[in-house]
Amino acid sequence: MSDGSVELKSSKLSARIAPLGAELVKLADEQGRDLLWNGDPAFWTGHAPLLFPIVGRLPGDQLVHEGVAYPMAQHGFARRRTFEPVEATSASARFVLVSDEETRRQYPFEFALSVTYTLDEATLTIKAEVSNPGTEPLPASFGFHPAFLWPLPYGGIRAEHHLIFEKAEAEPIHRPVGGLLSAATEPNPAVDAVMALDDAMFERDALIFLDVRSHHVRYGVPGEPGLEIAFPGMAELGVWSKPGAPFLCIEPWSGYATPENGPVEFMDKPGLSLIPPGGSKSFAMAVRWLSDSGR
Repeated sequence: MSDGSVELKSSKLSARIAPLGAELVKLADEQGRDLLWNGDPAFWTGHAPLLFPIVGRLPGDQLVHEGVAYPMAQHGFARRRTFEPVEATSASARFVLVSDEETRRQYPFEFALSVTYTLDEATLTIKAEVSNPGTEPLPASFGFHPAFLWPLPYGGIRAEHHLIFEKAEAEPIHRPVGGLLSAATEPNPAVDAVMALDDAMFERDALIFLDVRSHHVRYGVPGEPGLEIAFPGMAELGVWSKPGAPFLCIEPWSGYATPENGPVEFMDKPGLSLIPPGGSKSFAMAVRWLSDSGR
């Protein structure tokens, strides 16, 4: 396409990925019905941004390394950088972002971030690999932030939509407080692994599940087509919308915002992956279209 976007297509799904942020900007079923939020600025301009090298916020929006402060906006800079498309077919595409002078002004580390989208029939898989070409450990977090339509285009109303977890989730959840992770917790809203969705639950921002037991959730109205979002190896999950907004973000994370009253030095921040020199770490999620979103 003229903007450099790459289109993938199978018998069940179609997808489009933009070089800006290597972001998935369209996902549709075999009949062309949209499943992904369209980025309407009246509510939120994102579609499915990739979060790197942080998830959430840092205190004062500053990354402090060895006493030097660097400006770092919420969720990092990858979503605002143009990636280089290096491979593209009708079934897969790979994009790469590497450290440069601009990234080092915010994040004083060498890195390479490769993102591969693969479409196989009814499943879109997204794999990100963070590599460390430097000589010191690379501290990083990574997160996915896809926004799916709420309601989905299959007839069910908003109030009939549920998230069904793979396993029972009983641990208390956290909320963001000024973008940081709250010290306070509240009861887990998933009852017997089922979380009914309503606007009121997002009046105080996102729901943050730490050390989530499940490796996938199902989203939709039981008895109607829906989606399964799988996130093997991702320890945290965020669920977010804005009251009245026609989208639901289901966000697998590896990492999270700095806790309230948390450490100032970035290397001391909980939730970071420390990638050794010459090493790499992969993060993945998959979206599978289901003919029935129920159990």
